[in-house]
Formats: sequence, structure tokens, C-alpha cells
Amino acid sequence: MSANAMSAEPWVTAIDVARHLGVVKDTVYRWRERKGLPAHKIGRLWKFQLSEVDEWVRAGGADEEQRSDGQTPSHKA
Repeated sequence: MSANAMSAEPWVTAIDVARHLGVVKDTVYRWRERKGLPAHKIGRLWKFQLSEVDEWVRAGGADEEQRSDGQTPSHKA
């Protein structure tokens, strides 16, 4: 596979990632800052590749450790 074929995946915006994952744009930026969602700064803009985002999600990157009230969620059997 040539270098051009490997880099053929388009760069997308946070809005595109939010639509892809079914979340709001602010969540995408929060995950980038706090949870290591893969992103690349191009000039002043953050850009994403959906293959990297999908891999991050599958690896558990979007898992919730805490609820918004700061409490650890309880797991009932």
C-alpha cells in the first residue's frame, strides 16, 4: 500500500465526530482534554480521524468512570 493510500482517510471536525458518536460537540472536546480522545491540531483547529476515534471508543476511552455529580456509579447485579 502506498503512502497516499494510507493517508486517504479524511480529517473531520469535532462536529463530525459528535454526529458519528451521537454526542454533543462539547463532549468531544471534553474527551479530548480529559480522556485522551485522539486529535491533531492543524493550525488553530482540532481535527480527527474517525478510525482513530472508533479505536479509542472500542478500547474503553469513552467509558464513564464517574457521574457528573462526582459520585462513582454503582453496579447492581
